Amino acid sequence: MTRFRLVLFLIPVLAMAFLVAGCGSDDSSDDSSSSDSTSTASTCSPDNLNTFSDGVLTIGTDSPGYPPYIEDNDPTNGKGFEGALGYAIAGELGFNKSEVEWTTVPFNASYAPGPKKFDFDLNQISITPAREKVVDFSTPYYEANQAVLVNKDSDLADVTSLDQLADAKIGVQVGTTSLEAVNSAIEPKNDPKVFNNSNDVVSALKQDQVDAIVVDLPTALFLQSDSLPNAVVAGQFQAEGGDEWGALLAKDSSLTDCVNQAIDSLDSDGRLEEITEQWMSASVEAPELN
Repeated sequence: MTRFRLVLFLIPVLAMAFLVAGCGSDDSSDDSSSSDSTSTASTCSPDNLNTFSDGVLTIGTDSPGYPPYIEDNDPTNGKGFEGALGYAIAGELGFNKSEVEWTTVPFNASYAPGPKKFDFDLNQISITPAREKVVDFSTPYYEANQAVLVNKDSDLADVTSLDQLADAKIGVQVGTTSLEAVNSAIEPKNDPKVFNNSNDVVSALKQDQVDAIVVDLPTALFLQSDSLPNAVVAGQFQAEGGDEWGALLAKDSSLTDCVNQAIDSLDSDGRLEEITEQWMSASVEAPELN
């Protein structure tokens, strides 16, 4: 066979070889992508999740639980923003309602270092750098402003700016970002009065121990309508960097990525927005304080 004929013979053979190689590469890529997707879904299924109790998803929250987060102080009814969200996340992870257990976790205990007796905690817990050093947080599921509650007959009921609160005695709950927000945004002349729990904060305003209390806006609107009928939401304000809430998990929890995926899925298909609008829509009613 001459060199010319040999070249003519090799051209189609080489072309066929490249074609086969190309097809083989595409098939391999598709198989790998499909395998990765299946692997992710399998990893986040109940059989593969290392939950606190086998076959059960344990969700923590504080007690008492208040609307709009928990209705009737009973998270198991699935009503309220975080009650509904807890079951929505559980559903994304493959757990039905009967496979979800709620447990009481005091607010301060939730982000304390150490082992957790829950899989994740939903309790309006703000994501902060200090807390992230000792616990994991999920993708944020809500961003809340802070709000100022005062008695209706108070001179502070008609404030229009934060500097008008500088001389006020302000009450906050220990361990909350409301304390940081008061110090950074209002810069009061007197140190804020810090109380152990939300009930003590409410009592302080009722008994005139403080001139105002600062809590997140949804809680302020609820307290105004339920526990503090003689109070008014004087206004709302943003804390520096926002106040994003996330599901809290033990540090380096094997569930963190799966909870993130669940929240991202609820967000992308609009269900998170639906839950938020259903339970948190009153949050737009308070005037802005700058």
